[in-house]
Amino acid sequence: MYDRKDLPQHILPNSAQLVGVCITVISLVKALHIGHAGSVPDKLLAIDTLLFTVSAVLSYASMRGIRSANSEKYADYFFMLGLVELGVCAFLLAFEII
Repeated sequence: MYDRKDLPQHILPNSAQLVGVCITVISLVKALHIGHAGSVPDKLLAIDTLLFTVSAVLSYASMRGIRSANSEKYADYFFMLGLVELGVCAFLLAFEII
């Protein structure tokens, strides 16, 4: 079992890594012209990048003790929202819906 106060230490590196994943996929979508409407996946992934960046910043703020309870809670919310959006975007790209 993990301790709840360790949560920001897990969110921070994973959020940062997923920012890199989103940027890589944006580059691939642009280079390969994937999808019928090329700008839709780019915009979804750009929003996702922003969600993961906010999550990383809030997680870092939580570890530094800046508004610890609220920062941790919102970092978790932004991370989960980013994961859901990334999953939806992956589904749409895989089946060439967009």
